[in-house]
Amino acid sequence: MPTTFNEHSSGTLDIGRSISHDVQIVSSMSKQQQNPINYLRVLYEGAVAGAAAGVVVEAALYPIDTIKTRLQAAHGGGKLVLRNLYSGLAGNLFGVLPASAIFIGVYEPAKQKLLKTIPENLSALAHLTAGAVAGAASSIVRVPTEVVKQRMQTGQFASAAEAVRLIVAKEGVRGLFAGYGSFLLRDLPFDAIQFCLYEQLRLGYKLAARRDLNDPENAMIGAFAGAITGAITTPLDVIKTRLMIQGSAKQYNNIAHCIHTIVREEGTSTLFKGMGPRILWIGLGGSIFFGVLERTKLLLSRDRQYSDKRSE
Repeated sequence: MPTTFNEHSSGTLDIGRSISHDVQIVSSMSKQQQNPINYLRVLYEGAVAGAAAGVVVEAALYPIDTIKTRLQAAHGGGKLVLRNLYSGLAGNLFGVLPASAIFIGVYEPAKQKLLKTIPENLSALAHLTAGAVAGAASSIVRVPTEVVKQRMQTGQFASAAEAVRLIVAKEGVRGLFAGYGSFLLRDLPFDAIQFCLYEQLRLGYKLAARRDLNDPENAMIGAFAGAITGAITTPLDVIKTRLMIQGSAKQYNNIAHCIHTIVREEGTSTLFKGMGPRILWIGLGGSIFFGVLERTKLLLSRDRQYSDKRSE
């Protein structure tokens, strides 16, 4: 995981200015959290920013995700189908909107709360923990969304409504949560690592540049964090995909059986299927997501400050 960036210089005025914005945010959050209404406003702003970022990423990069899923789903020398690459997009956006809203809505206040209680030199732990907590909170929406999306991407259903109806009919409500354990196994470390890496790189960059970051810089750091995290979690993603799309066939009993079967029948290299599209998808997605996220947060913050001044 990323190294925590600390200031080792003598504490010049310029460096103090470079981090003053973060200090003000934490201080502001502390005051806001004392008031339930303001705390809800923080949740609202995070939710809006997360929803906007999540929807933009999915809409822009969905075909790459579809190719990745089909590569991972193919057994042995199965042929990759490049038709209908937007299959399931509408239904996926319907689920991504609330899932992303929940994630960032939980992540932002959790991060600020942890940053107040954890020593400054352990800020990476705050980012790791907040990412994992937000991932767990949003999984209740993300898992059914992912199950429906991946089964449509692999051509099992023609529409999201049909997918939900037939999955529930054949597998029960539990079918919508197929692969839940493997999803958490992949996404909790993924969310924790990606957001921690992103936050720590931003802190280090701001200290080095002695100023706030602009949109291209946020996007660049987001792309790097996404690509690295996407690469190292690919095996977990393959396992998650296989468990989610198997349906009532139940080829795999659990995570351990899935890994053992894949390695025995298809070789260890299968666990890294789709790594190229996954790195491209999450790298580009990270640049878009974090770029949109920071810009939306900034706009919402400015709007809130303007409203506060008018009410004074």
